[in-house]
Amino acid sequence: MQTTLSQVTRFDGVALHSGLPVALNVHPAPAGHGIVFDRLDLDLPAAARRVKVSPEALIEANLCTKIGNAHGTTVATIEHLMAALAGCGIHNALITLDGPEVPILDGSSRPFVAAFVEAGIRELSAPLRAIRVLAPVEVRMGDAWARLEPADTLSIAFEIDFPDAAIGHQEYELELCNGTFVRELSDCRTFCRQQDVDFMRANGLALGGNYENAVVVQGADVLSPGGLRRANEPVRHKMLDAMGDLAVAGAPILGRYVGHRAGHTLTGRLVRALMAQPGAFEWVTVDAEQAHSMPGAGVCDADLLATA
Repeated sequence: MQTTLSQVTRFDGVALHSGLPVALNVHPAPAGHGIVFDRLDLDLPAAARRVKVSPEALIEANLCTKIGNAHGTTVATIEHLMAALAGCGIHNALITLDGPEVPILDGSSRPFVAAFVEAGIRELSAPLRAIRVLAPVEVRMGDAWARLEPADTLSIAFEIDFPDAAIGHQEYELELCNGTFVRELSDCRTFCRQQDVDFMRANGLALGGNYENAVVVQGADVLSPGGLRRANEPVRHKMLDAMGDLAVAGAPILGRYVGHRAGHTLTGRLVRALMAQPGAFEWVTVDAEQAHSMPGAGVCDADLLATA
């Protein structure tokens, strides 16, 4: 069945790229509503302020996931919040915010997940539909690529390779059933190299970033206090990002995602490529047996405590 939150959750923080403060609230919503963002800072009618998450709403951006509508309203850096919603199995929500970016918080999905688990997740009296992958679909950009393959449940496999010894070559794969996202990925933070930070700030970006809300590396050194939360935190965070980017499909995906040096742009193109090939997928109604294998099925405090 479809779900929503049991009560409103609030988040206050700074936007990663502008560095400006932003307040965000996630509200319960009825069945069939989907995930909709509402920019309360804009002096526009509600229909023009709102952007519904969908492949059609995607706007290509190298450093984040961004969506927009026909009125020019945009919302950026939605990936960690979208990953948290998908990982907790929340299908309907109205998200209000007073700026163009979602707050970065600690650079992971864990603060969102913790608030959702505390608020409670409510089942709605409407069946859940999912997108089942029927045939492989792949997109490439240079030596980076991403692919979706048929599978009974959602799984994510990722491979990264960085010259910095603090990251190096990492591969990991998980089946995202039940509370796996919450336990294994939700606390993994965004990461970058110190030279990338210097470049972005010189170009007016990442003004809200710091060593507390990102893992910053330089060569073999992790500059962020406390070091890594997990030995392979970088590749796990790339999997977290992929979870959020796949959620832009507007419904859970039943399939295996494989990413090689992929990022937001490539995964967004993959979602669009899938939806542009009717023979590569089908819409299915999730039955009781399948429901037990969905990403957010049975998420509880114990899953969250596994990341503490």
